[in-house]
Amino acid sequence: MNDIQLKYSIQKGDFHLEVDTHIPATGITGVFGESGSGKTTLLRCIAGLEHSETSATAVHKRRIGYVFQEPQLFPHLTVRKNIEFGMRRNPAAIDTVDDVARLLEVEGLLDRSTKDLSGGEAQRVSIARALCQSPRLILMDEPLSALDERRRNEVLPFLDRLHAETSVPIIYVSHNIDEICRLSDHLLVLDDGRLVAEGGLRETLTRIDLPQLGGRNAGTVIDVSQSRYDDEFDLTLFGFSGGEIWAPGCHDPSTVRLRISASDISLSRSRAESSTILNILPAVIIATATESSSTELVRLNLGDDILVARITRRSLQQLKLQVGDKVYAQIKSVTVRR
Repeated sequence: MNDIQLKYSIQKGDFHLEVDTHIPATGITGVFGESGSGKTTLLRCIAGLEHSETSATAVHKRRIGYVFQEPQLFPHLTVRKNIEFGMRRNPAAIDTVDDVARLLEVEGLLDRSTKDLSGGEAQRVSIARALCQSPRLILMDEPLSALDERRRNEVLPFLDRLHAETSVPIIYVSHNIDEICRLSDHLLVLDDGRLVAEGGLRETLTRIDLPQLGGRNAGTVIDVSQSRYDDEFDLTLFGFSGGEIWAPGCHDPSTVRLRISASDISLSRSRAESSTILNILPAVIIATATESSSTELVRLNLGDDILVARITRRSLQQLKLQVGDKVYAQIKSVTVRR
């Protein structure tokens, strides 16, 4: 199976979901959109929980693992019994409870009551239960939205591990652009039940013609590799196709992903000789788009990578910036994602 077909048409009151596309049968496909855009309805269609004109396969035969916003564990069962419930839904399941528990690091919780778990622990148990079904596909419906920031940061590394160590494709729904950027390989953007954009994460994120990817969501990700660590100032230097870039902290030497917000990039026609900004890189303007009455989004080419900068329309006019111009991208801050 090289791809997964998603073809659903459903009417719910005044809301109409219309999706017809294919997504990769590997990695994580992020589904992004504001509240009410149809993200959860799409997942429910895939799971067979909503009637659609497409597949009539019984839900229990679809071999789909579903992780909800709330853990939805059985309070009268132990952690082990909750995870084993997933195995009972698929007698042919090949993963053992202990294997999955080790992957999610809940092996020390197996004999505990689910009532004694923290929010992050409970969600990891929910993911373990879904995995124990040996699913062909896992659906995750904003699994971190009910957690505070500390618990959210506790669970995110396990989602990274799930991505790296399992071959099961995942469809991950969120309205949090940082989660989408950290986890996804492929991206679907929904608005009012319509699919307004789709494609590889990096290419789709840098589209400047979509309001859904504007505002605080505007930005991009780049894949980088570590060059060296400066222990005196606690900074790591990364290399990428467009040059080198500093990021705060010490990081694993393996390849990582950097998230760069459009608001953290300014542009200059000449390289600053003295500046507090460490990352000043040559770039070429390849597109511009008016974002609001006061701001402009500028699409930049750096090596094989694309960045998006947000500047004022006044700056665009004063510097007479046009497509094809060579400029310097001054990157104030980056967020490191493993």
